[in-house]
Amino acid sequence: MSIGNLEALANDIAAAASPFRGYLNDLRQKYQPLQDGAVADYIPELALADPNDFGLCVATKAGQIFEAGDCDVLFTIQSISKAFIFGLALEDHGREYVLSKVGVEPTGEAFNSIVLDEATNRPYNPMVNAGAIATADLIEGANSAERLKRVLEMFRRYTGRELDINMPVFLSEKATGNRNRAMAYLMLNFGMVSEKIEETLDLYFQQCSLMVNARDLALMSATLANGGVNPVSGERALAETYVQDVISVMLTCGMYDASGEWCYRVGLPAKSGVGGGITATAPGKLGIGTYSPLLDAKGNSLRGIRVCEALSRDFGLHLFNAAPAVHDLEAWLQGGDDAARW
Repeated sequence: MSIGNLEALANDIAAAASPFRGYLNDLRQKYQPLQDGAVADYIPELALADPNDFGLCVATKAGQIFEAGDCDVLFTIQSISKAFIFGLALEDHGREYVLSKVGVEPTGEAFNSIVLDEATNRPYNPMVNAGAIATADLIEGANSAERLKRVLEMFRRYTGRELDINMPVFLSEKATGNRNRAMAYLMLNFGMVSEKIEETLDLYFQQCSLMVNARDLALMSATLANGGVNPVSGERALAETYVQDVISVMLTCGMYDASGEWCYRVGLPAKSGVGGGITATAPGKLGIGTYSPLLDAKGNSLRGIRVCEALSRDFGLHLFNAAPAVHDLEAWLQGGDDAARW
């Protein structure tokens, strides 16, 4: 057995014995009864999700993985993909060129609004649909197949496994995506995207249709927390210099119209998707991945929000927290005295 495999086995054994796993199970039991909200149905395939599914996972910078609930259930990544495509566009073109095509300002408009910044004609940020289409347009490749291959390879580095595209969801989004087409042609008029509109829209619909689970989302954010290096595989997924760009926009724009309140209450860079997932990162510490398809009025996972609020509060993960944490994170992960008093 290789040294890398031995380290992974040691991490798995430590995670299994840690009281932190019990903490996550308690969170799941506490918030499972929440039934407010509804499964997204504006894309017909999304309406098939089981509203009772609920999984939560935490992956640490050291490569430990803690899970509770339905962490193997696959669902489409949807808008969570936007943050990571933004990172790839930055690697392809650099900060200044990307910023010439898409801004980084929060907007009070709905995520699918057909609106651009009046001063610059750019979409407001990479987390709204217009901005995500603009960043997808920046992904390099000789043709559509090569561009998609690069996107899939990028997500493999984040998750440590090959991701599949849900073809029924992709075709459903493509068939009902006229609003996104309108945004793309408006941006073409102002020179924000190239003329390969249909190719770029297909790439955008495909990235949103990737199948992930809660564990994948935790590893993706743990990779950001670890400076762009997957903490389990050791493979670099994003250049270190662009990690701050991605997580900064996640913090200010990642939770749709609830981003301000999220920053206030949770204080972690995060991105949600209407498929029911949330990925959140505590820089230098850990990544969180949750899945529950019941959404609130803003399009964010109802149970996932509660889980992230609890983790932030109990372990002092809020980026701007200046008070002592209720519990010592490292002690809980390793089973120290603080955890033993739980």
